[in-house]
Amino acid sequence: MRRRSLLVAAVVVVVAAVIVVLAVRSRAPTPAVIRIGLNAELTGGIPVVGASCKNGAELAVEEVNAAGGLEVGGRKYRVELLVEDNEDKAESAAAAAHKLNTAGVLLMIGPNASRNAIPAAEVAESAKLPMISPWSTAVKTTIDAATGQPKKFVFRAAFIDDFQGVVAAKFALQELKTTRPAVLYDVASEYNKGIAEVYKKTIEAAGVSVVAFETYTTGDKDFSSQLTKIRAAGADSLFLPNYYSEVPLQVQQARRLGFTGVIFGSDSWGNLELITLCGKECEGLYFTTHYATDIATPKAQAFIKAYESKYGKTPDDVAALTYDSFGLAFQAIRAAGRVDRQAVRDALAGITQYEGVTGVMQFKGTGDPVKSAVIIQIKEGKFRYHSTAQP
Repeated sequence: MRRRSLLVAAVVVVVAAVIVVLAVRSRAPTPAVIRIGLNAELTGGIPVVGASCKNGAELAVEEVNAAGGLEVGGRKYRVELLVEDNEDKAESAAAAAHKLNTAGVLLMIGPNASRNAIPAAEVAESAKLPMISPWSTAVKTTIDAATGQPKKFVFRAAFIDDFQGVVAAKFALQELKTTRPAVLYDVASEYNKGIAEVYKKTIEAAGVSVVAFETYTTGDKDFSSQLTKIRAAGADSLFLPNYYSEVPLQVQQARRLGFTGVIFGSDSWGNLELITLCGKECEGLYFTTHYATDIATPKAQAFIKAYESKYGKTPDDVAALTYDSFGLAFQAIRAAGRVDRQAVRDALAGITQYEGVTGVMQFKGTGDPVKSAVIIQIKEGKFRYHSTAQP
């Protein structure tokens, strides 16, 4: 009888202990989480861009969580990444922005291509959702179309088309010594169109005439008519501010039609897939872009090493700019002191200088950073640093 009583008592003690533990656990705070959205081109016309963006995002989030998360107002938060595929379509990019907004993300990174970033930015501005585009360079991404004033909630990590167009024009005039320049660009894309127009304006302001200013529409595969006109005009250089997925066909068709002048482009060339698609016909060509791995700063070297260790390949400019976008976001969230969209937006607007993987960014009252560009040359199947263009 006594043994039975002792057994019952022991069971009661154990049950009581379990109840106490469960009660304590039930009162323990749920782990604090900050949700950040990623709006990227995972499918569609430029899937390599989306893949690089996602890789850069995942690496940035993994590193901050491994370090204990973000400390905001004296409390630690784990960062959760919500990824949406915008399919490289304007309407899908806007829909992805709506979906991330509804999901309650604190901030949205992306889209990358300007044709997707512009409609997504309209959604972000309307929803008062802070947005940072890693790769979009079109001026309209951060400018309100109705007022012509800077959007309050939209930022970027890249330089803008106005600067890149000038850099390309000066390079063509001063280094390539072009006297009969030509341009072929996608008239349906704000990015391509914007750079092409600034390039032409800058060239002509220097007293040199653009002998051919030819256009095509997104998705075109045959450029022979435009390239024939360019060759007939006697062009000695050809500027292609077009995407890496389109440039190889344009270069190959130009050479087959007998164009012998210098061909060069813009930051949309900056993915190694270009070399895979273009082969030896892109050897020796130049393009403007955001950073060069062979002149990397210590911060950039650390990023490159971590990226190569995780993904087994060298990060391109999209990956680096995405990583910088998250760096800007993390700095702003910490500075905000609370998990609040308006506070984070104000903190982003208050950043005057940020040292990123792609260089030092200076913000002067808008969402557009002032930063340098680099000129890359394709040599022996690799992207090699050629020179730096200061703002």
